[in-house]
Amino acid sequence: MSDYPVISWTEDGETRSARWHSESGSPPPKKVIIADDKLNADTAYRLACEGTALLWRGDFQNARQLLQALARRIEHKSGKSKKVVKVAASPTEAFHLHRQAQSQRARTLAMLLLPFDADYRIPLRRAPDVQQACSGAYGSSTEPFVASLRELLGLIGAHEWRKKGVEIPALEGRIHPYYGVFSPVRGEYINLVADTPLPSTALAFDIGTGTGVLAALLAKRGVKRIVATDQDQRALNCARENLTRLGALKQVEVIQADLFPEGRAPLVVCNPPWVPARPNSPIEYAVYDPESRMLRGFLAGLAAHLEPKGEGWLILSDLAEHLGLRSREELLAWIDAAGLKVLGKSDIRPHHPRASDTQDPLHAARSAEVTSLWRLAAK
Repeated sequence: MSDYPVISWTEDGETRSARWHSESGSPPPKKVIIADDKLNADTAYRLACEGTALLWRGDFQNARQLLQALARRIEHKSGKSKKVVKVAASPTEAFHLHRQAQSQRARTLAMLLLPFDADYRIPLRRAPDVQQACSGAYGSSTEPFVASLRELLGLIGAHEWRKKGVEIPALEGRIHPYYGVFSPVRGEYINLVADTPLPSTALAFDIGTGTGVLAALLAKRGVKRIVATDQDQRALNCARENLTRLGALKQVEVIQADLFPEGRAPLVVCNPPWVPARPNSPIEYAVYDPESRMLRGFLAGLAAHLEPKGEGWLILSDLAEHLGLRSREELLAWIDAAGLKVLGKSDIRPHHPRASDTQDPLHAARSAEVTSLWRLAAK
């Protein structure tokens, strides 16, 4: 057995074990029972809520239907709870209650487990071929393992996005996001970068490049050399593939770095995670920035990496302000403390479906949200 976490269970009177895989970083369930097509949804739901994991030995498609049934029961329970729970006292409380409900839902649905062979085949009736999707997300595999069905379905969905890509009008092309790398489905921030006048076309740094979408856009706008950084290996691989596909890799150097590369540039661009909250899984670090660490790190180091008369472009939503998680005064104080001044700010309203969904528990904040490009310079 490798150094990975191990999950154990009893089957046919014997104690068995396998490698445990969880992209969310959750530990293996302590209690595991064997389940198959004879298990009804009510019993499965009760067991999952109690923390008992169900290692599936039945038909794969029946497992999918069972997962859907579990999700319906969670939604039904949530609907009943809303009738008796008081309205959140503040947007901040609404946010934390929403995150708490999301986390509980994820834990419950993650209790339905699947076995995987060493080659990513699923040894169940009517199981699909997921080898390509698993290889793309997990890399090579050398031994059997157990993972949740919910994670697998998310992985399959991400694989389809990777194959299809996301159309980016400003690029006149597509970006193909990897599993675990934030997809640029919200295009308003890209339009801000496309429309803001460039201070120089000689050199730019793209901090936290992710899929490489902003590096590709800067290249398309005529910046001769771009250094794109990220800490995550998946993001680095994803960015290189997208830049190659778009014919921009000759202008862009993709390197692994914590925020800034060495040297200075006349333009430094950063689109950090917008919400200062604790992620529930490593994948959520693209959305949630605990204590605004990346944002504050970017601001603190920006002046030292700008050439004279250079500009730092900070792309940031004010959703956190509407949720009461960060104030505008705090942001301006961090900018000032970093020896920076604001040259200007361009705003755009989001046009994603959640902004107009009145059933969303965070609708009040989402409907007021504005995404901005802050043009910063050293004092």
